Amino acid sequence: MTPTGRLARLHYLPGSFRQLSAGDHVICAVSNVPIPLDALRYWSADLQEAYATPEIATRRLLGQAG
Repeated sequence: MTPTGRLARLHYLPGSFRQLSAGDHVICAVSNVPIPLDALRYWSADLQEAYATPEIATRRLLGQAG
């Protein structure tokens, strides 16, 4: 599913997130790819960032991605 609406604001928690403003997607912190909220699986509560794939999340959390 490709997001077509508004960008959501989220507060990322360990194992979940809280939606702060209405929207249907967030942007990957590394690749700038839109991620539909129903497909969002990877994020960092410490960095408050979303990631599009597990590979991107792993690289970011290991300090290998910008």
